[in-house]
Amino acid sequence: MASVDANSFHHELLQLSNALDADQLKNMKFLCRELIGKRILEKINTGWELFDVLMQRNKLSAEDTTFLEQLLTQVDRPDLSDIIRRFNTNCGAASAQSEPSEAERGKIDLAAEVIAASLGRTWRKLARKLNLIEVRIQSIAQKQLDLEETAMVVIWEWRKAQGSQARVEELVAALRECNQNRTADEVEDKIAQACFDLEGLGEETR
Repeated sequence: MASVDANSFHHELLQLSNALDADQLKNMKFLCRELIGKRILEKINTGWELFDVLMQRNKLSAEDTTFLEQLLTQVDRPDLSDIIRRFNTNCGAASAQSEPSEAERGKIDLAAEVIAASLGRTWRKLARKLNLIEVRIQSIAQKQLDLEETAMVVIWEWRKAQGSQARVEELVAALRECNQNRTADEVEDKIAQACFDLEGLGEETR
């Protein structure tokens, strides 16, 4: 379940999106041209869609709004920059609780690499097994990303919704429910190997 802080953050972003005019959005997209590919930028028609891509690129979160603050200032909207800065300050340490542990994030990142490389057109089925809402699934489909990018977005959306409760075991279970047993096995093998490598490194440094 998404945290209260995450819901509040998304509401704040929606308010910012509604406050931007067409020229300001155009200029923000121009400033992001090195970060976001032209094909994706051409499909962005609202501030919220741009913010969504920035979150996927790890350039925007409830914990770190610096990049967005800079964008808003550069398009002559320091008032909006101040609003999101104040939100970030008020959110404080509580918002940090919406992320899983560093170790778990590492496992999820490894799993995402394997899944993105092999999931293919069954991404919708996995998204539903991970309890993504239908509106969000349709939004992902409308982005017209390639299949690997789409799989990564699905996993990112699931992780965002689960917050600190996100566990790689849930990804593996969802894969098996989709009859993606080979991919599930590959995820488990890669994580086991990574843990083994870390243990070996720890022995060497003693």
